Amino acid sequence: MNLTISGHHLDVTPALDNYVRNKLSRINRHFDQVVDVKVILTVEKQKEKERRQRAECNIHVKGNDMFAEASHADLYAAVDELVDKLDRQVVRHKDRLQDHHHAAPKRVM
Repeated sequence: MNLTISGHHLDVTPALDNYVRNKLSRINRHFDQVVDVKVILTVEKQKEKERRQRAECNIHVKGNDMFAEASHADLYAAVDELVDKLDRQVVRHKDRLQDHHHAAPKRVM
């Protein structure tokens, strides 16, 4: 899995990098065919303090691309929301892949 973490209007600290990597390992645990992951962490210049920190992610898996974003007042909470959304998408994608392989119908003679 290729993982790229970048920051927009902020520096990605080693602690933040480690936190994102640990959280994204949950996705790799559910679905091991993840090819590429790009995470962008952003601090927006808004007047309101709520939902200033934003995390967005593009995941390229075999046969599909997924995108999710989350905003929160705390960047770590935004990463948590982001990983929850991505986890649901990956599990749904995995279920769709497995549903296409139906068992052969039994013949009654």
